Amino acid sequence: MRDLQSVEEFQALKVTEDVVFLFTAAWCPDCHFIDPFMPEVEEKFEFFTFISVNRDQFIDLCAEHDIYGIPSFLVFKNGLEAGRFVSKDRKTKEEIEQFLTELL
Repeated sequence: MRDLQSVEEFQALKVTEDVVFLFTAAWCPDCHFIDPFMPEVEEKFEFFTFISVNRDQFIDLCAEHDIYGIPSFLVFKNGLEAGRFVSKDRKTKEEIEQFLTELL
């Protein structure tokens, strides 16, 4: 999973690709909880582009999209928001996969 580099990149990706933005932060233990299994999730849902968004670096972007808890997922398909799994709660691999499956 690559890191988001700019707000402009966010704007471009959300209209040109089916993309999953993972909002996270280095200090967040629940974000690190999902790190070990996220490569498997990315492989299973390979038709999505997965982008990591550092909450601290892109705080205005988070506020603009009502992302107030992390880790959180925001999905865009065909330029439109297709789904959000947004909360401050720890997320399991099964919950993430169920969320993404419902967007197919």
